[in-house]
Amino acid sequence: MEKNPKKQVRPQQHQSRPGSEDELNPPAETKPKHYAPSGKLAGKVCLITGGDSGIGKAASLLFAKEGADIAIAYLSETDDAAKTKQEIEAFGKSCLLIKADLSEEANCKTAIEKTIEHFGQLDILINNAALHWEAESLSDISTEQLMTTFSSNFFSCFWLSKYALPHLKKGSCIINTTSVTAYRGSPHLIDYSSTKGAIVTFTRSLALNLIDKGIRVNAVAPGPIWTPLIASSFDPEKVAAFGSDSPMKRAGMPNEVAPCFLFLASEDASYMTGQVLHPNGGEVING
Repeated sequence: MEKNPKKQVRPQQHQSRPGSEDELNPPAETKPKHYAPSGKLAGKVCLITGGDSGIGKAASLLFAKEGADIAIAYLSETDDAAKTKQEIEAFGKSCLLIKADLSEEANCKTAIEKTIEHFGQLDILINNAALHWEAESLSDISTEQLMTTFSSNFFSCFWLSKYALPHLKKGSCIINTTSVTAYRGSPHLIDYSSTKGAIVTFTRSLALNLIDKGIRVNAVAPGPIWTPLIASSFDPEKVAAFGSDSPMKRAGMPNEVAPCFLFLASEDASYMTGQVLHPNGGEVING
């Protein structure tokens, strides 16, 4: 594997967008790693977008294990969402499922309202949901695709944060999911990388804007992580080799990213705002 970092490391496969965890081969690892929870998020309520699978699911489960009640906004994978809810409830915590297309502003507002109506509070907002499509050149990216990518990935982040703010108090936090591509670019994910770059700047700017209110804003920039989005976005050969060209020669698993979100959401990160953590398998991006 050292001599051929792009070799096939899993079976070739492809799914319909946005992908299903049940169809992934091998399965994505989303359950929290074994350790004794310490109630870091006891009494907290977290809304996480894209929490039905992948990184979002792993964060949801870890947050529930640490004592938080969870609201999950998801696009269409009702089976994945239902299973995630069951796993959250197995930790003794409540889970609200919100099926919504967050590329529309009204749905972002409704997601916040439903969370408040159900739980009576909101302490942690995780803007995680995203989509991407490959394109060989800039000319292959239609205006429709560009707007869809920005609406789903960045505008939703903006809208959800805006409508969450009246409900957040001192000690609350917002955590955004950006990407390694925001720092080094991606030749075939130009529009996606651009949204992730926008999220970095949004994170830094909003952090400074809210610092006097005691609300922290940070981000996580994953590298190649094995999720349903990958199997539904790339051709089978690329899916089979996904992550093998990273310094660690493999894709990461969602539960290897979730602890970054937990750290940023907890009081352990009380002196951090406007920052980005980089679980990317060893790629140094100096960001």
